Amino acid sequence: MSTGIQDFVILTGIVIKAEPIGEYDRRVVLLTKERGKISAFAKGSRRPGNRLMAPTNPFSFGQFKLYAGRNSYNMTDAEITNYFEELRQDFAGAYYGMYFLEICDYYTRENNDEIGMLKLLYQSLRALTSSAFENRLVQYIFELKSIMLNGEFPGLGANDALMESTAYTIDYIMKTPVEKLFSFHVRTDVLEELGRYSRKMCKRMMDRNFKSLEILENID
Repeated sequence: MSTGIQDFVILTGIVIKAEPIGEYDRRVVLLTKERGKISAFAKGSRRPGNRLMAPTNPFSFGQFKLYAGRNSYNMTDAEITNYFEELRQDFAGAYYGMYFLEICDYYTRENNDEIGMLKLLYQSLRALTSSAFENRLVQYIFELKSIMLNGEFPGLGANDALMESTAYTIDYIMKTPVEKLFSFHVRTDVLEELGRYSRKMCKRMMDRNFKSLEILENID
């Protein structure tokens, strides 16, 4: 049967937002390698047993089969390679992850090159699931690198008055490829100062309150 629509496309990406539509459908926002941030409808995905029920949950990473309708994409299938189940089972970890998704939704745009943000999100979620990294360190790295990737980092100035180790850490975050970012640890005093600096940068560069961060601050 002819649908009168464009050909299917297969995009690699991750679900950064999902919301119910009607009784059984979902609208999802995907951060994709090929087309930046896009939204898509997944018909019947909230119906028990539907093959799109699990793939349309936040954190689902893989390949999504979609076709372009007149006003939006429609998802017909998905092959998920990582659901990040560990985050779903960890209350604090889940909210750190949701905070990262909110920042990605804030910064990214449709038909824009968002490969850097997609890589950063994926590697950061992996770091959250690892016992080798403290969640707060992953958070500060993600926040600062997001600002840097989007061209808003002003650089370190003389007025920042940071410890040498903290300044070195920030410089390392700025210059290191995303794939190699999560390869270091810092002392407690450096972590605390890095956190204060990251908070200052976020308040300066992001004109939004993030719900997940508010919850994190109440449970930490």
